[in-house]
Amino acid sequence: MANIWSEENKYRAWLEVEILADEAWAELGEIPKEDVVKIREKADFDIDRILEIEQQTRHDVVAFTRAVSETLGEERKWVHFGLTSTDVVDTAYGYLYKQANTIIRKDLDNFLNIIADKAKEHKFTIMMGRTHGVHAEPTTFGLKLATWYSEMKRNIERFEHAAAGVEAGKISGAVGNFANIPPFVEKYVCDKLGIRAQEISTQVLPRDLHAEYFAVLASIATSIERMATEIRGLQKSEQREVEEFFVKGQKGSSAMPHKRNPIGSENMTGLARVIRGHMVTAYENVSLWHERDISHSSAERIITPDTTILIDYMLNRFGNIVKNLTVFPENMRRNMNSTFGLIYSQRVMLSLIEKGMTREEAYDLVQPKTAYSWDNQTDFRPLLEADEAVTSRLTPEEIDDIFDPVYYTKRVDDIFHRIGLD
Repeated sequence: MANIWSEENKYRAWLEVEILADEAWAELGEIPKEDVVKIREKADFDIDRILEIEQQTRHDVVAFTRAVSETLGEERKWVHFGLTSTDVVDTAYGYLYKQANTIIRKDLDNFLNIIADKAKEHKFTIMMGRTHGVHAEPTTFGLKLATWYSEMKRNIERFEHAAAGVEAGKISGAVGNFANIPPFVEKYVCDKLGIRAQEISTQVLPRDLHAEYFAVLASIATSIERMATEIRGLQKSEQREVEEFFVKGQKGSSAMPHKRNPIGSENMTGLARVIRGHMVTAYENVSLWHERDISHSSAERIITPDTTILIDYMLNRFGNIVKNLTVFPENMRRNMNSTFGLIYSQRVMLSLIEKGMTREEAYDLVQPKTAYSWDNQTDFRPLLEADEAVTSRLTPEEIDDIFDPVYYTKRVDDIFHRIGLD
């Protein structure tokens, strides 16, 4: 990914736009085809020379075109013919985005497959479901991962739409009205680069396209952060339901030799914050003066490579964490059983309702027993079995069934099917 945003690759993209524009002019009969052949064969640049010229011109595209012209003969007069700087820069950016998006698409597909595999592996691994950080009802680790899978599918859909937005070019001149260059040149160049021609532009491509793109990248980063935060929570010592893999020789603390910290997941949290900050910058870039100013340019030179590189890194790094995640089903069971059976209170209440009680009667019968169980740290079930109002309605076999956690897995297959995880 870093190579895509290198100075060498950027200038190569600029040069390709310049040459393709000349080819289009030649197709229209405005430039001698033999001159275009010479430009295609001979045009080149030296980065040091570009930077040297830029010291004088204080304009990067002028420095570039002059450096390229130095490698040509009389045909040099056709370099940048009819173009404005942003015709080259924005169209090249669209081409570079296309290259970057190819990598990100592969990353997303690979990451989605990793989550799918792990979800299927732990489809019926029973664990505690928590709301507000408090034990709620049993669920499965596979279902937790299935929510990640569904979320990433949505991210991929959003990415495809946003990627198409930035994989675009414009060669419409200084204010976007094609005064000095025909639309054919724009279409020719964009078709050759495999990007779309923006339907209307000023001197620049509309930056709402880029704001949407960075918002989607921020959404992807935030999804990864949500998943990473879950791992961090489940790796707490008192829970230890999952654990990031820890390699031989790895150290967790300079002071405490016993430490195994979820540093990879913590890294994801920090990087997501950076990317969300870049999203804000992208939105700030939308509002430009009139047909264009360059307030967006300096910001994009930072946020574009940094954000795409970070997303590439996050998807690969966190994918590796999920793939190699250590899961402790026995600890999940232990934690589930640590709250004295209170997690079955809803099933008790619903069963009593089915046996003839009103909802209010059932709730008011069950709740005091749950409070006594929790306050005195004693099992919930014996309190029920000691109450004739319960035992006159529920048989021992029915109570056994109520306190069976497998009950909560009965719809797992259906849920997996609904999201395409068969």
